[in-house]
Amino acid sequence: MSEHKALLILHGKQALNEEVRAAVEAKRASGWALAVRLTWEAGDAKRLVNEALAAGYTQLIAGGGDGTLRDVAEALVDASTQASLVLLPLGTANDFARAAGVPLEPAAALELLDTPARAIDLGEVAGQVFLNMATGGFGSQVTANTSEDLKKVLGGAAYLFTGLSRFAELSATYAELQGPDFRWHGELLALGIGNGRQAGGGHVLCPDALVDDGLLDISILPAPQELVGTLKNLLAEGLGIDNLFVRARLPWVEVKASRGLDINLDGEPLQGDTLRFAARPAALQVHLPADSPLLGAVRRVSRRG
Repeated sequence: MSEHKALLILHGKQALNEEVRAAVEAKRASGWALAVRLTWEAGDAKRLVNEALAAGYTQLIAGGGDGTLRDVAEALVDASTQASLVLLPLGTANDFARAAGVPLEPAAALELLDTPARAIDLGEVAGQVFLNMATGGFGSQVTANTSEDLKKVLGGAAYLFTGLSRFAELSATYAELQGPDFRWHGELLALGIGNGRQAGGGHVLCPDALVDDGLLDISILPAPQELVGTLKNLLAEGLGIDNLFVRARLPWVEVKASRGLDINLDGEPLQGDTLRFAARPAALQVHLPADSPLLGAVRRVSRRG
């Protein structure tokens, strides 16, 4: 099969996106044989990935939000293939794409087909992989409870609006985290376990995360009583809360929560009392910009930082 062939797996609700249509046509005009398939229901991404690989495609494009990107990435990993992936971000948040420097304009994103693929890490928990981040606590509740209608009207700001409107519901969860040379326990408001850096429509939880270091970045927002009472004021006054986080960079971490923990896995809900998160180094070939902030030298595991 020609090296200038690729298949776009496009979320069904983007079928009438004229900007995507124009970008596909422009790429075809430049010499690419670009096929398009649409997802309609759960399981379609995996089926379409398998059909593409069986047909000999070695370059795939995932067009949609963070959930679509995760579904396609997981299907590629499950297939144990060296086929590479281009990200066409079309969601509301596009958290991974934004952090990675992937263009949000469809035509510019498709230009990444012509850049070399890089091996990047994925995260894994309970048999599922994630491309961007697993979040728990208040942040994941906000993401899960942000309505589709609100996202259509406000875009990424919908997550912030939902969060500000739910301060009365802030509650802490007692949790214990353990990894290589790292232990933490206490009440937490939010937890981010990142391969990428941000979640929930632009909230940066793991500011130093890299996708090629073989590690996951752990960010814990502790919940001392005084923090619960002043968090709203901190945000309202424009003061950062970054220095309140406890952070580590680990190949794996086990999380135990007294009342169970609700996790958002790139848009996919997950619940559990004990969950083990691990990095899968160099698990996926992805076309990222050469100057992507998420690419860098391998770093050593740190206890806190």
